[in-house]
Amino acid sequence: MRYSIIVPVYNRPQEVEELLESLVGQTAASFEVLLVEDGSSEPCRDVARRFADRLDVHYFYKDNSGPGPSRNYGAERARGDYLIFLDSDVVLPPGYLAAIDEELRREEADAWGGPDRAHPSFTPTQKAINYAMTSFFTTGGIRGSSARRMDRFYPRSFNMGLRRGVYRALGGFSAMRFGEDIDLSIRIYAAGYRCRLMPAAWVWHKRRTNLRRFFRQVHCSGLARINLYKRYPQSLKVVHLLPAAFTLGCALLILASPFCPWSLLPLGLYCVLVCTDAAVREHSLGVGLRAVAASLVQLWGYGSGFWRAWWVRCVRGGGPIEAYRRNFYK
Repeated sequence: MRYSIIVPVYNRPQEVEELLESLVGQTAASFEVLLVEDGSSEPCRDVARRFADRLDVHYFYKDNSGPGPSRNYGAERARGDYLIFLDSDVVLPPGYLAAIDEELRREEADAWGGPDRAHPSFTPTQKAINYAMTSFFTTGGIRGSSARRMDRFYPRSFNMGLRRGVYRALGGFSAMRFGEDIDLSIRIYAAGYRCRLMPAAWVWHKRRTNLRRFFRQVHCSGLARINLYKRYPQSLKVVHLLPAAFTLGCALLILASPFCPWSLLPLGLYCVLVCTDAAVREHSLGVGLRAVAASLVQLWGYGSGFWRAWWVRCVRGGGPIEAYRRNFYK
């Protein structure tokens, strides 16, 4: 068995069906699929059964504990030489595993990650959210999946692979509710393992379906950045402060607007830039306009989470913020 594909699931039976259908169409073989149901009230057991004659799929149900422990649960039962972690809301192109095979033949790696894209069938809002998460003008450069990335590439668990021996040596994912994948990536680099981006191993990533859920997701990412800083002080770089600085700057510009209407000009120019870039990239003015809202939600959500965690953890000396515990996957 070459690959074990591990997917934590929380109330996503329809998404799991689409993911499994895309796995059936892979041009490379020798893989198993482990679905770890994390205390869902809408299980995907029946979905897994429908694919049992076409995939080597294994279904497990456990009490809710979060995505990190659920991935560990699957990894402990995996048989593959490599472990691939995917989110349940991704869909794979037919050549996904073949691309990983080719990358590993070209240059060995102990760990890797791949980028994400928006499928043409995604809704305009999903495309706008994808833009907000991948554009250089938001945090795409910080996340490291763009060609113009500003920071070292850290694999994310929506599309991440490791040698099974490396995973075991590092002890797998931590119990952190937010940022557990970056925590593991930091430990991969610290241990001296070979880790890189595989541009050809990309996935279609649906992400959130509305801006309210998207805000919650990125707010948790802001919380995670401070939690990671408390564990690994050296992990906090200047580029990670940009969304927080943007949020603070926007607040100051808005407060100044009654006294100086021109103070909103920089924010307006930024919105025009984002709208134009997203509209050209997606060939849709509607997506461009939605991308403005998604980008502001992304930056303000991350920035507000960062400032909130900074106040609670760094100023007041509190512990990690465990907001949205069971609804993390939503």
